[in-house]
Amino acid sequence: MPEGHTLHRLARRQQKLFGGQRVRVSSPQGRFAEGAAVVDGMEFHRAQAWGKHLIQRYRDGKRTQLLHVHLGLYGSFSELAVPMGEPVGQVRMRIVGDEVGTDLRGPTACELYTPADLEDLVARLGPDPLRSDADPERAWQAIHRSSRPIGALLMDQKVMAGVGNVYRAEVLFRARLDPMRAGRTVDREAFDDMWADLVALMRIGVRRGRIHVIRPEDDHGPGSYAQDRPRTYVYRRTGEPCRICRTPIATTELVGRNLYWCPHCQR
Repeated sequence: MPEGHTLHRLARRQQKLFGGQRVRVSSPQGRFAEGAAVVDGMEFHRAQAWGKHLIQRYRDGKRTQLLHVHLGLYGSFSELAVPMGEPVGQVRMRIVGDEVGTDLRGPTACELYTPADLEDLVARLGPDPLRSDADPERAWQAIHRSSRPIGALLMDQKVMAGVGNVYRAEVLFRARLDPMRAGRTVDREAFDDMWADLVALMRIGVRRGRIHVIRPEDDHGPGSYAQDRPRTYVYRRTGEPCRICRTPIATTELVGRNLYWCPHCQR
């Protein structure tokens, strides 16, 4: 599932491609046909992200319409120059601008939203480290009152929005925190450092379009877990030597996702 930086980068990209244009919106697949008809021909006003959720704003005069997209595990947008040609595969939504169009395939959600819907969504999400209006105090209150493992809390979108499996594993390693440690045992200084680290790392992800977590002094040794990915400290490195202490990286399952950590550095 795309992590939060991907959605923020996507929102910026769509703002650049379509902002201020009257766009054609359709649903070649048919599953979003009624919703597409509502925004078809309206001005693409703005795109924003909250955690792993994308909100598009359309307007026509004083009338505004919101559209919510959650990519889930399989959703993706692809871009094509105009004219785009016939849709390929199951295209839930097609947006056509002046010079470029985009096709959305496989999302978990693609639906019209009301302002109340957006308020409800934001209310049930934790603070997003990539948003300037994020209040880390909300995340701190949720964490320091909880007996759940910090590794589980960081993946809970109600605690902190936008953090996924890679950032969870890597920021805990950089903080030298045992992922099984109860949230209430993490002190405020450690939380503040972790929040600041997430803000910095996720901003890098937005700029570069990739997750970069290795400090320059540690950027050596075994390669990345995939040919087209930067190195990680622990993510998908089960059994490989820790880049700091050479202890084999451990893995287990936590809240339905694989968890990676160094048993020595994160004691």
